[in-house]
Amino acid sequence: MRIVLFLLLLLAPLQARAEGLTIFSAASLTDAMKDIAALWVKAGHEAPRLSFGASSTLATQIRQGAPVNLFASADEKWMDDLARHDLIAAGTRKDLLGNDLVLVVPADHAVHVDIKPGFDLGALLGPDGRLATGDPAHVPVGIYAEQALRKLGLWEKFGPRIAAAADVRSALLLVERGEAPAGIVYGTDAAVSKAVTVAGVFPENSHDPVTYPFALIKSGDTQDARAFLAFLSTQAARDIWVGRGFKVE
Repeated sequence: MRIVLFLLLLLAPLQARAEGLTIFSAASLTDAMKDIAALWVKAGHEAPRLSFGASSTLATQIRQGAPVNLFASADEKWMDDLARHDLIAAGTRKDLLGNDLVLVVPADHAVHVDIKPGFDLGALLGPDGRLATGDPAHVPVGIYAEQALRKLGLWEKFGPRIAAAADVRSALLLVERGEAPAGIVYGTDAAVSKAVTVAGVFPENSHDPVTYPFALIKSGDTQDARAFLAFLSTQAARDIWVGRGFKVE
């Protein structure tokens, strides 16, 4: 009985992969990946299972053995982490997209801010307001945000006032609900929300480039997975990426 149970547990990931594709994707790719998955289905394929979250959380789940075919990260760090653990299928890693880092505020408190060293972030936050972004300890948008605030000489003062969210969409939600007077998210996330507006764009030289590496996971490297990865670079997919505000590499 124990042997049978062991074999069932061992085969479960393989069976899951045989039933279709599983895609782990950075939260900021949510809308575009859903659009592209719909195109994939329209082309006659089975709908992939899409799981969205912080790249750090997804990478950790992959390291722990989650059955995944393709991983799309919002930074190089977490793809590098999987590479160090020898989990990426050779020759499949591609930097497909780029993004902007932006400062957002509630739409009913729209302002324009010239983001430069020492700009008056305190005027946006008020005496007690917090700055929403991903957790700088591990979430890519929070890591970029910390880099930018350090570069602009604002980290020591405002770092302690970060409202650290689990992923970029959670940070966006804090601003949408008025629970934070401002937040740092990606330009594409701001674009999907009618409840926030962009107050300013962080200079590109204030943080590492926001890039999205995609790669197949060794244990999920199938013919269908390779076909889907190629599909992400087709003109139809590129039109969706661009339409959602991403920079196509």
